[in-house]
Amino acid sequence: MQKPIAITLGDPAGIGPEIIAKAFRDTPDVTRGCFVAGDVATVRRAVDVISAGQVPLAVAQIETPAEALGMPPRCIPVLQLGAAITQPAAFGQLSADAGRIAAECVVWAAQAALRGDVAALVTAPLHKEALALAGVPHSAYPGHTEMLQALAAAHQGKSLAEMPVRMMLANDELRVVLVSIHVALRDAIDAVTYDNVLETLRITHESLQAALGHVPRIGVAGLNPHAGEGGLFGREEIDIIAPAIAQARLQGIHVRGPFAPDTVFMRARSTPEKLGEFDVVVAMYHDQGLIPVKYLGVDKGVNVTLGLPLVRTSPDHGTAFDIAGMNQADAASLIEAIRMARQLCQLPKSQ
Repeated sequence: MQKPIAITLGDPAGIGPEIIAKAFRDTPDVTRGCFVAGDVATVRRAVDVISAGQVPLAVAQIETPAEALGMPPRCIPVLQLGAAITQPAAFGQLSADAGRIAAECVVWAAQAALRGDVAALVTAPLHKEALALAGVPHSAYPGHTEMLQALAAAHQGKSLAEMPVRMMLANDELRVVLVSIHVALRDAIDAVTYDNVLETLRITHESLQAALGHVPRIGVAGLNPHAGEGGLFGREEIDIIAPAIAQARLQGIHVRGPFAPDTVFMRARSTPEKLGEFDVVVAMYHDQGLIPVKYLGVDKGVNVTLGLPLVRTSPDHGTAFDIAGMNQADAASLIEAIRMARQLCQLPKSQ
């Protein structure tokens, strides 16, 4: 690695700092060349939580990201952002301060990636309600994806419409890309438009082709039960989704569908015994796509933002306030997110 990877702190009241500490402890080969963009005192508290009477990990405050490249294994480099915190946020408690800290870490890391100071960013979980409590500008974003989209667009002098992004959730068995992300279900249905579906197919094609090294096989889920059953249960498949698929094919995209949502994910699932029929499924809304991926195992899922001029990955779970500070959090998804970030930042960018 010629440049380090930034791992953002996440909400300091949640499990983010704890799983970061476990990742550095348990997988030094994966975390080599990584550093935490956040707060030294909060990371040291997390180390105390996971040590449980053992010799604690070393925590080293660094002044520049490049210093992380020379750190020894099982030493956590932390770049202090802002004033050092004397009293870390109380575990499991929603607060505006915690939301602000988490957001400011993401802003700094994204801008560092956009400047080229870091190779990629891996974002530990933030709490959407804490983000809303943090106030302007952070409260304007429902989550990481929208925040990163806005920061990337501003950096390149573009409008949000000129910086379309999509969420992909992936594990060893299944990849899913979403047409809409963090919106109410009623609004998600309205977001199933010809332009949005076609744009999702284009972003999926370009991003996965770069990541996989071949033209991806894309399956598309319908919106309605049985993919509308020929119009009996809704016409979105006939009037919107199928025409978008037809246009995508004319553009050289290998895509099929729309298929019944209750079977397409099973068809796409790859196992050691059988290769899936598709490399990725495009789902019409958040829960339609994320439930099947998370059912297969939250511990292996990775969230990847497609369409950004930077590499960003994240674990596919939240802040888990209910177990924060109890040394119960599983770092597996974060470790997989770091692995994937390392892989993606070695590949040529499609943007």
